[in-house]
Amino acid sequence: MNMKQHIIAIVACTFAVSSFAAELPTDPVGGQPPADTKPSFTDFESFRDQVKYQRAFEAVLWSVPMVNKLGLRRGTMAIGGDNNVVLAWSAGVKPYFEALTPNNVSPYVNCTMDLSNGPVVVDVPPANDKAGLFGQIADHWYQTFVDIGPIGIDKGKGAKLLVTPPGWSGDVPAGFTEVKSPSFRIDFAFRNVPSPTGTQKDLNELASKVAVYNMSELPNPAPTKFIDPLNERWPTLARYDERWFEDLHDIINVENTMPRDKAMMGLLKNIGIEKGKPYNPDEKTKAIYRKAVVDAYHYMQATFAEELPNEAWWDDRKWRNIFYHDENMGFTWETDSLVDYDMRAVRPWFSAIYFPRQVAAEPATMYIATMHDGDGELFEAGATYSLTVPKDVPVKQFWSLTIYDRDTYSFIYSPEERPGLSSRDTGKMTKNADGGVTLYFGPKAPKGLEANWIPTSGKKPYAMFRFYGPEETFYNKTFKLNDVVRVD
Repeated sequence: MNMKQHIIAIVACTFAVSSFAAELPTDPVGGQPPADTKPSFTDFESFRDQVKYQRAFEAVLWSVPMVNKLGLRRGTMAIGGDNNVVLAWSAGVKPYFEALTPNNVSPYVNCTMDLSNGPVVVDVPPANDKAGLFGQIADHWYQTFVDIGPIGIDKGKGAKLLVTPPGWSGDVPAGFTEVKSPSFRIDFAFRNVPSPTGTQKDLNELASKVAVYNMSELPNPAPTKFIDPLNERWPTLARYDERWFEDLHDIINVENTMPRDKAMMGLLKNIGIEKGKPYNPDEKTKAIYRKAVVDAYHYMQATFAEELPNEAWWDDRKWRNIFYHDENMGFTWETDSLVDYDMRAVRPWFSAIYFPRQVAAEPATMYIATMHDGDGELFEAGATYSLTVPKDVPVKQFWSLTIYDRDTYSFIYSPEERPGLSSRDTGKMTKNADGGVTLYFGPKAPKGLEANWIPTSGKKPYAMFRFYGPEETFYNKTFKLNDVVRVD
């Protein structure tokens, strides 16, 4: 390269550098919000309060099953019960049974247990020609790990179950069946169902044969203590205020953390809920908790009112399948890739308790429910509605209609103490010409039809129809239950 060429090259290089310098960007791509935006809050303390609210709101949805489950334990302690004390209702329950969508026909047998001090024995008596127990034993997440009854672990023939805590590896005594519990605090709920010839006396006798005691008491356990709470308030419903987080703190300090929940444990730590640390929120934090819980409640109410695809039992009816389940035919709403805790909260644990581990193709009992009349309108407080039930409902045992308060999904208090009616009551009812009955629910009974009426005391109704021993025409859907009709 001669001198002239060299000079030309230098000039060209200098020009290129100058051009590049003139085009240099002022900022990197990304890394900060757009220049025309501002934070929602100007002070960091307000920002932290907003974050606390957001995390608290999500924590409520995440924890619905276990906070509702803790309510059973709290309610039992409130009526003088304790671990291993059996609550056996001596008749169909009344509105004092403050729980989510129970039935008022077959009496309940319930018990809360704590495996922190070792295994607990649950001795389930066999069914007989007069009565039989069916139900579930559930962990602190309300997930059933043992089904009881004709399709349960006992096959209706009775069993001595040794329920062992997480991590237990001792010897199982002869004659006992080990059942491994995922959690330390557990409960069972059995329905005491009579045969067509069974009486209340038969049910009470069967319930009295249930036994619950610590394995450490073998070989001579003390007699099981029983309580009949028939006329006592059993307050199990979740407390939708700042005490929700008090309950949550109680639970996580007893139970092990599942791997799926570690991220939530981190979020809870950042808002003052941590295992092994005292629960001591200040008044400002309690107010934030309260707002988050109240908002979560109303969010779940609105979400539950929405009808999901494939949730209707019949395409042309408003009745919804209460056993609406996840893709594994269960109620964990957990897959290999996610936990859908909105679905887990709202369907089913916001409005109901105790479901089987998995839904059978044709369950022994089947529930459908609605909060809409046949025109698709939500039931209104103060209005009167009717449901015409045909003579031949396809059930081997009986059917029932129960009306709940849509604000709480529990029974409605009334002077009549009548939360529902069933086919066992039809002998007292006014019948239709074809032998069927028309049931009414509302604030006042239609004149002359008091025996056909379920009082609502001005509450917003939620209707549930149960089929005990449904027959094939129900499952193949050739039988259809009428929609609810508004009368006034």
